[in-house]
Amino acid sequence: MDGSEMSEHALEYALEAYPTAEITVLRVVGEPSPMWGEASGLALADNLEEAAQNLAEPTFARARELVADADGDADLETAVELGHPVRSIINRADDYDTVVIGSHGGTVADRLYVGNVAKQVVHRSPTPVVVVR
Repeated sequence: MDGSEMSEHALEYALEAYPTAEITVLRVVGEPSPMWGEASGLALADNLEEAAQNLAEPTFARARELVADADGDADLETAVELGHPVRSIINRADDYDTVVIGSHGGTVADRLYVGNVAKQVVHRSPTPVVVVR
């Protein structure tokens, strides 16, 4: 999850389609982009892992809310990774039965970047991928 509406839709889909599954919400932070975004804040952090966790926590809080509101008994785990979203997702994909990903982020820039992430994950994932709009 990246905090976008589409990533929330992806989690909602996963909770509906797999109501008793163990679901891991992955938040990837820190990869510099043309706009730098959150990477600039991480560059100044004394403790990189703690800073990444702090950036991810609002996303995880929202994920916990969605799980609490869902019908079912899904078990939620959370994970934070530093780096590029595609690499992070692909590197972890073998550990799961399915990857569920939002089609794009919220802003126009996010749609270009995150839409590209979804496309690359679909093409490179060793496990099935569901893209949610």
